[in-house]
Amino acid sequence: MKKKNLLQRVIITAVVTLVGLYIVIGPRRKPTLSDFTWSGIKATLQANIRLGLDLRGGSHLVMRVKTDEFLKKLTEGNALAAQTSAREAGYPPKDVKVEAGGGTYRIILEAADPSKLKEIEEAVKKKVELVDWISSTSGSTISWTLTPTAQRALAEQATDQAQRIIESRLDAVGVSEPLVQRHGAQTSHQILVQMPGIQDPERVKELLKGESRLELVHIVSPPSPAPSQTYATKEQAEQSLGGTVPTNRKVLPYAERTEPTTAGDPAPAADKPKQWVVVEWPPIIDGSELRNASAVQGRGGASDYQIAFSLKPSGAEKFGAWTGANVNQYMGVVLNDEVKSIAFIKSQIFDQGEISGRFTKQSADDLALTLRSGALPAPIEYMEERTVGPSLGNDSIRSGVRASVFGLLFVVVFMLFYYRGSGVNAVVALLLNMILMLAALIVFGATLTLPGIAGMILTIGMAVDSNVLIFERIREELLTGKTIASAVDQGFQRAIVTIIDTHITTIVSSMFLFVFGTGPLRGFAVTLVLGLVINLFSAVYVSRTIFMWQLTRKRRVETLSI
Repeated sequence: MKKKNLLQRVIITAVVTLVGLYIVIGPRRKPTLSDFTWSGIKATLQANIRLGLDLRGGSHLVMRVKTDEFLKKLTEGNALAAQTSAREAGYPPKDVKVEAGGGTYRIILEAADPSKLKEIEEAVKKKVELVDWISSTSGSTISWTLTPTAQRALAEQATDQAQRIIESRLDAVGVSEPLVQRHGAQTSHQILVQMPGIQDPERVKELLKGESRLELVHIVSPPSPAPSQTYATKEQAEQSLGGTVPTNRKVLPYAERTEPTTAGDPAPAADKPKQWVVVEWPPIIDGSELRNASAVQGRGGASDYQIAFSLKPSGAEKFGAWTGANVNQYMGVVLNDEVKSIAFIKSQIFDQGEISGRFTKQSADDLALTLRSGALPAPIEYMEERTVGPSLGNDSIRSGVRASVFGLLFVVVFMLFYYRGSGVNAVVALLLNMILMLAALIVFGATLTLPGIAGMILTIGMAVDSNVLIFERIREELLTGKTIASAVDQGFQRAIVTIIDTHITTIVSSMFLFVFGTGPLRGFAVTLVLGLVINLFSAVYVSRTIFMWQLTRKRRVETLSI
């Protein structure tokens, strides 16, 4: 029975060892003999083990989502919607004001007829989503105030949305294995981005923070529309509206073309002073209705790229209805509050359009990418930036490996000197622990960082500590006069309780580091937990298997080298 049990243990140990070894040094394709040469194994290790920013080199960014601007924009949008709702219900307001800042976000609507406040409130409630806003009336005004609880919830929502958009932009631009996660306190609304292998992050930074607010708007014609829809100065545009810009109008800059173009005409473009146009607001449709965007070459050669876009069915339906009702009118393509092109509506248009503006291929590709990934809910600002060069990463790897090897060698020498033959048992278990720990990192897709290497070194000490507990317990049992077989059996049984207790307490502490810590602490916690779990197998199961094999070699074992 003992021999059968030993055979099972040997088979399990051998299978686990071989599988772990292949996971570490085996390629993820059909292997060849060259894969198992020294250079092949080094190349496979580099491909299998994911290195963190501090080992591989790359860029580290901490950015903050400006949630105050998001809430301000939301308040302004709701104010415009409330004004429109009241007007459509037959109660045009006398004035609509917005208070946004300092933690207060309020819409104040002044009614032309104070006796109609109740009707106005009901009309607005039907058309505008103001569930999280507290309404109150006073005299001839009605106000809606965003509650602090709703402010926090909406700010969190905006930060989470920004994180998802940043992830999609990094994937689209081809950054391999980026780390994108929340950073700092929850109320800080910060996002950590680590991009291993990226040494020049400027283009990626522009892509990440780039806004992509696309709107198609109706251009309001001047009194004499020919030859241009534009004004030389912003003041002239505002004077055309009586000196005050109403809430259903906007004055936007326009600097890309000399004049509007008709469909099918060439696209003349030249560097001209900034001009201004008056547009209707809200827009016909916005970027949420965008289905796809791509860069296409224009007629001006390699330096003239345009962005062709297509709309979702719902957007195409609204756009088609508007263009059908506004033939011979002018439409503008607005990107981030700047008119990029003006087109003359000759006939009804449904789901296709383009943005012209003398883009280079790279700028057109970048803009199309940001449009496809969606608009950031709020602007972002960079709080921290670090770039780790590949040479510094290589130095970290060499230092970490050197420390691990020296630590391992010191432990091996000590165990062999102090425990003699039984020390070999501990060394075998220790080497197996290192192999299986690397295999676990690869299987779980964990990233190895410099703190992670520190966790591996600490695991070496914990693994040796387990062997020391077992060996010292066996010595104590031998001193009481027990036989060697009985001493080994009792030593393992009584030491295992202490080993499990110490491992569980350390694992619990590591879990707290992982949950509440940032990237480096998490890397340390992951490698430490994996090493401790594997140590229960290598230092207890495998070590006892070796002792069992030693005891079955002879009928009666008189001495034990320990």
